[in-house]
Amino acid sequence: MQKKNIEEVLREHTDSLVSIPGVVGTAQGEFAGTPCIKVFVVKKNPELMNKIPPAIKGYTVIVQETGEIRALG
Repeated sequence: MQKKNIEEVLREHTDSLVSIPGVVGTAQGEFAGTPCIKVFVVKKNPELMNKIPPAIKGYTVIVQETGEIRALG
């Protein structure tokens, strides 16, 4: 069985990831030369990190602390 492309995996899992309190977004990224899923959080903490899986459908998940994200103007 062939691995799904990362865009499809992001579409399928973004809603569930951003429903986790403290998660503010997701994106496609790169880690060690391979595609990865980036999860943006307001602030990293152990409780939040336990709710975010280390990989989804074979893609590594990288958690990045961004602070609160707000629209300008």
